[in-house]
Amino acid sequence: MATRRVPEGPAPDPTVQRLRVRYAKRGRMRFTSTRDFQRALERAVRRAGLPVAFSAGFHPHPKISYANAAPTGTASEAEYVEIALTRRVDPARVAPVLDEALPDGLDVVEVQDADDLPGALADRLQGSLWALRLRADGTPVDTGAVDAAVAALLAAEELLVTRMMKKGPRELDVRAAVLGMTVAADQVPGVPAEPGDVVLLVTLRHTVPTVRPEEVWTALGLVGGTPLPRPLSTRLRQGPLVGDQVSDSLGG
Repeated sequence: MATRRVPEGPAPDPTVQRLRVRYAKRGRMRFTSTRDFQRALERAVRRAGLPVAFSAGFHPHPKISYANAAPTGTASEAEYVEIALTRRVDPARVAPVLDEALPDGLDVVEVQDADDLPGALADRLQGSLWALRLRADGTPVDTGAVDAAVAALLAAEELLVTRMMKKGPRELDVRAAVLGMTVAADQVPGVPAEPGDVVLLVTLRHTVPTVRPEEVWTALGLVGGTPLPRPLSTRLRQGPLVGDQVSDSLGG
């Protein structure tokens, strides 16, 4: 019988604390992929001198958990990761140091001790509030067409769009994921709209797979009958669902 190989040397130090980090993707950084961000965060953790915990085995890697990252091409004010540490640190002091170590546009919003928060991170991320900015591009967006498309989508019982998956095309029911959709009456913080733009606020339940803002836009085009400008999408909030609203806190 073959003998199982065991890595030489001492076992990695145990995890004694987990930090839950909320960060934003802004400006051109909305084009960063999940893997791009992972590499940037691992470099930033080293630069910040955080005592990150590592996995065991022949190829140890930092214990960093990523949950429900926004699609490439979208901005976000509410992305989350958890970082395991081998000694305790003050979360309030970590936030500015980690933010300084990240590229501009990947901005740390808040750092908390995960042990002070209820539930697992993935379980708490039940829904998202998105802002879909329909750009005027020289001609004001037809608000009547937008209102008609929104009303038609909300009136539908089912609205299927197709996503190409690794195993082939798959139909997703966008209507089942949409908990609410309105046209913003005022300027939305974090969304740099210009005169003539229309901003849609869309509350989405996290389904499996998660419906994306691009698929909401596709669905609006299907039911509205009039092509709408392709949106710039920003996630404003992500967290537990309270009725048909998304809480801005992962706390109690």
